[in-house]
Amino acid sequence: MLEIIIPGYKTLGFEHLVLDYNGTLACDGKLVDGVDDRLAALSKKIKIHILTADTFGQAQSELHDVPCQLSILAADDQAKAKLEYVQKLGLDTTVCIGNGRNDRLMLRDALLGIAVILDEGAALETLNAADLVCTNICSALDLLLNPLRLIATLRS
Repeated sequence: MLEIIIPGYKTLGFEHLVLDYNGTLACDGKLVDGVDDRLAALSKKIKIHILTADTFGQAQSELHDVPCQLSILAADDQAKAKLEYVQKLGLDTTVCIGNGRNDRLMLRDALLGIAVILDEGAALETLNAADLVCTNICSALDLLLNPLRLIATLRS
């Protein structure tokens, strides 16, 4: 478990990290440089879950050395499927990271939602649903690896 006390905000106790793949962890199906090492480090503290429609068909091969649970979702109603996945894990113990419109519900309802803006951009609804926004996935993961950064951003 990863516990972060944020003064004037709340205490965050994470057991799960749920991530979108394309547009969040990967660009054009290829994992962003540095993501694998960060996920490996985080996996020692919390369980990693990656949800994707696998648009480019490369998620499994790109993630073969990453300690995570990969789930390939059906193409229809992904926003609902992602939210239901997070609900089963426990909304109050999960941090979610995503960029697409289909990520908005899980970011909104999770204990902490982080939107990222990579080359694919980010849906406005998703940005509005998030607790914070990062301009790249490595910065978002580093918030969890270096909690003082997260505290500095969210404290009152």
